[in-house]
Amino acid sequence: MAEMKEDFILQVIRSKFEALHTGMNEAVRRRWAATEATSLGPKGVRLVAEATGLSLPTIRRGMRELAQRVPLEVERARHPGGGRKKLTVKDRRLVADLEALVDPVTRGDPTSPLRWTCKSTLRLAEELHNQGHVITAHTVGKILHQQGYNLQSNRKTREGAQHPDRNAQFEHINARVKEFQERGAPVISVDAKKKELVGDFKNAGREWSPKGQPPPVRVHDFEDEELGKALPYGVYDVGANEGWVSVGITHDTPAFALATIRMWWLEMGVVRYPKTKDLLIIADSGGSNSARARLWKMELQRLADETGLRIAVSHLPPGTSKWNKIEHRMFCHITRNWRGRPLESREVIINLIGNTTTTKGLHIEARLDTADYPIGVKVSNADMKALNLHREEFHGEWNYMILPKASTKPSGSTKNRT
Repeated sequence: MAEMKEDFILQVIRSKFEALHTGMNEAVRRRWAATEATSLGPKGVRLVAEATGLSLPTIRRGMRELAQRVPLEVERARHPGGGRKKLTVKDRRLVADLEALVDPVTRGDPTSPLRWTCKSTLRLAEELHNQGHVITAHTVGKILHQQGYNLQSNRKTREGAQHPDRNAQFEHINARVKEFQERGAPVISVDAKKKELVGDFKNAGREWSPKGQPPPVRVHDFEDEELGKALPYGVYDVGANEGWVSVGITHDTPAFALATIRMWWLEMGVVRYPKTKDLLIIADSGGSNSARARLWKMELQRLADETGLRIAVSHLPPGTSKWNKIEHRMFCHITRNWRGRPLESREVIINLIGNTTTTKGLHIEARLDTADYPIGVKVSNADMKALNLHREEFHGEWNYMILPKASTKPSGSTKNRT
């Protein structure tokens, strides 16, 4: 009821002001607004300011003039161009000095005053004061908006140094994928997803909830010692548009990565590809599936021996992980499915991942992996020499095949056993 009354008052004052303000000078307009505000009681100043657009100081000045019975000079009006000058007009160096502080170039300038501090409007105002300018943080914000600045977050666009054979490696991977798919062999994209805190922590994004009842979460994101973190590692079947995610609880290691691939094969792969003898894995060049990780190759050998599969691997060039199929065909949909929802338990994480779908038929299976995967496992030179590893002529560090130890012939174009 009170809100309806205020809306009515605002509408009445607004209609009066629109009818009268063109015939009033500043002094009369100020006194009229003060009279209306006085008649409305304690909330009058706020209501009149909201209805007319006049500032609170202006209305209060009119109220003081009424209380002091200051004579009203009806004929006096501000001359064109009169009134207080803008700060940027009075202080010609202000805009240039402000832009010098916020210019991105100053990030690389060791002499910049704000090189190592947060560029808030308050800090900018303080530094401008040190340079002899008189300005408030609020005015700093207004000038920045007028000059075309706004608050922006970082955007991931730089990929680091580009390898000279980057495009050639992508073409090689594309040809290898076509070769395997034409033979009906599976092609999978693998990677680890970002580690997630388990518990009632804030999760980025929003979802529909009753108005005024957002899900309560903790103020600070300190890891819960009992619940710990969740480490999702995924396998995405490029041809079948389905995937597997194992959620680990200890460390993201090559052993954990291969355990996930093994689970995908036993639960999904062997069912869909019962007659295949070949598997192609597309992976990043870093992380638990790093091209340089010895344990990754040793675990691949163990999987090949267990399953009888000839396992081919192609790594994406360094700095190109965002092009991995699993990132934009599976992980992004998982993130969208649990946006704005606290990941309160491991069971919640598993259910949210397993219930992620798309209009194109994406299907995901998820399982909790409670095994311990210790870090720092060493692989000796002798172990490496014992691998049935065949490198390709083109960037053998990125493209290679692991054969079961009973097998000696690699399929396809793989050459140069190492």
